Amino acid sequence: MKIAVYCGSAFGAKKIYQESAEKIGNWIGENEYTLVYGGGNVGLMGVVADTVLSHGAAAYGVMPTFLEEREIAHRGLTRLIQTKDMYERKKTMMELADAYIALPGGPGTLEEISEVISLGRIGVHKNPCILYNVDGYYEPLRSFFDEMVTADFLTEAAREQFLFSDSLPEIEDFIANFKPNKPKTYQKRKTN
Repeated sequence: MKIAVYCGSAFGAKKIYQESAEKIGNWIGENEYTLVYGGGNVGLMGVVADTVLSHGAAAYGVMPTFLEEREIAHRGLTRLIQTKDMYERKKTMMELADAYIALPGGPGTLEEISEVISLGRIGVHKNPCILYNVDGYYEPLRSFFDEMVTADFLTEAAREQFLFSDSLPEIEDFIANFKPNKPKTYQKRKTN
């Protein structure tokens, strides 16, 4: 199984963020899964990759050439895939992976996991999306998605297609038992 991991290119303010990156890396490596990630050797990205590689498991990095030219590419990867831009990077990562997990990160991490959630809703992929809710990092976002359900912009069935959790057993169970919904249907405005 190939697991796409989205996370910060920084370490974050709390030690638990780095510990969670190691935990995910150990889980991927011990299960002999393949990591698919942004290809960097910095921040949480580097921690996940180094941890996966320490188990002898595969790590695929996907990086636009302009970032590689800044010398932040991890040089010890199983495979480094170069893309022309960020859009191609996101598409390649999504196509390679069987599941998507977001660790703590900044706007880029949020944008990437939001895009795969959104594209799953309309049937572009049929894979599980998980927000690894370390130390409650994603609680405000969980509340916002729940508000989308209350406000009738997101169905409860669609909300159940992605998981907020800091429990690896719960995440494993979610991935193993995931059944994608049918693509989103649209409401038309009623006229008299």
